[in-house]
Amino acid sequence: MRQVIFLLAALIIFTTSTAFAQGKKILYVPIDSRPCNLYQVEQVAEKLGYEILIPPAELIGTRENRGEPEKLWAWLDETAPQARFAVLSTDSLIYGSLIASRLHDLDAETILSRAENFKTFHEKYPYLQIYAFGTIMRTPRSGSASSAEPEYYKEYGAKFFNYTALLDKQETEKLSRGERRELKKLEADIPKEYLDDWFKRRAKNSDANELFVKYTRAGVFDYFLLGCDDSAIYSQTHRESRRLTELASDMGKTVVQVTSGADELGMLMVARAINTDLEQRPFVSVMYNEGKGAETFPTYCNEPIGVSVDAAIIAAGGLRIPNPERADLVIAVNTRKNGKTFESAVAKKNKGKPRGDLKTFMEPVKKFLAKGYPVAIADVSFSNGADNALMNELKKNDLQYRIRAYGGWNTATNSSGFLIGAGVLTTHMDDKDVAELLTTRYLDDWAYQANVRQEIVGASYGIAGEGNPLNLKEKLLPLEKLLNERMREFIAANIKLPNHWRLEDFEVTLPWQRTFECDPRFELGD
Repeated sequence: MRQVIFLLAALIIFTTSTAFAQGKKILYVPIDSRPCNLYQVEQVAEKLGYEILIPPAELIGTRENRGEPEKLWAWLDETAPQARFAVLSTDSLIYGSLIASRLHDLDAETILSRAENFKTFHEKYPYLQIYAFGTIMRTPRSGSASSAEPEYYKEYGAKFFNYTALLDKQETEKLSRGERRELKKLEADIPKEYLDDWFKRRAKNSDANELFVKYTRAGVFDYFLLGCDDSAIYSQTHRESRRLTELASDMGKTVVQVTSGADELGMLMVARAINTDLEQRPFVSVMYNEGKGAETFPTYCNEPIGVSVDAAIIAAGGLRIPNPERADLVIAVNTRKNGKTFESAVAKKNKGKPRGDLKTFMEPVKKFLAKGYPVAIADVSFSNGADNALMNELKKNDLQYRIRAYGGWNTATNSSGFLIGAGVLTTHMDDKDVAELLTTRYLDDWAYQANVRQEIVGASYGIAGEGNPLNLKEKLLPLEKLLNERMREFIAANIKLPNHWRLEDFEVTLPWQRTFECDPRFELGD
């Protein structure tokens, strides 16, 4: 009996001392090295005094390096005793990164062996709360020249998309005679070896996700968030998500969720870890513009934006409430009256001219701010960049730094999800910290994505040397020089920092040596 008491006392002392040593530290294995998944997540957490423990850069997936799963596991094993929470990308820890999950040639045994590492890790560090996030493989509408899909997708991508859209649709409703004919023709048009390769890879990924759902049920994960990468209402991604949603249906959304999205998932899980540590459950109220509003079905998503927003609030550890006056954060979602979404790069659609539906959106935003409510804006009218008309209204009415958070950088769920994860944490930040986070978003989403990027893409064709917008190579340095010049011009003309603050040590780079994303860095000086 004395031996048992001694062992229990030793365990309590060890656990207490370990928790004391852990402090405000979160283990974080991102889905890859892009700023939205790494630096910008760190930036938010550090405002609240949290140290994000991340693996060495050479282990994290990049455009060219697919990541090092085995070495990531070794790093986790070495670093786990320092933290109380672990936010882990299942894609990175199995395949190496998001891109690697689409291109891998791993056998099923290797995948399941790496998946079982999560169970072993939990058993070894039972005090560590694990918030895991993964993706269901995307189904792009076409292949283009992207390197993020198998080579054959460049030629057959549109046919893959249409073929699986019809497969998905026929399982939920009746196909017309013409659709049945099209289904047979598409199956005949795509070489069998390509179909086999694509579906076998997806099946292995899906089996791993199924195991993760079961692990969540068994308590290995404290929370599991599974996102549908670029998708559509009918697609192979949506088809697989239906099965996994059904498998997880007995556990409830406060334990596991299957939703649209990918690049926002890490931010949401870090937010959940912080909210858990702070023992808080943020109250969030949501307002949509008139018209389609919450029923808007954005491009690249397989569910209405209202469903995605509600899912993100739950994932971040929040609770949606109807009354804005009681909310810790009021989210205003910028949708168009007709429910359509466009690409921000389409100049004729995103010239910045005022719209009638934008006026109806801004009226309640102004009223909320006048009442002192903490307002965040999810800008999902366009994909891949801000709505210039909205941003002009914020500038004209001197509201840029009166709101608490903003998001409008990629897909609708990327924008709204990251916004929610970061936004619910701003309650604990001072005005300068909030201004820094807002400035990052304005530089990335508005200045670059919606405006400067188009000029950089065009200029890339006129610069001598090897390279293109997807892989700049010799064109990188001259383009980054031009990029910094144009961004500074945009800042001077459009961004009005409050309290005499100013941008110092400003520099923007193209970290993946392509034009799709940028990495703006700066200090906010007094």
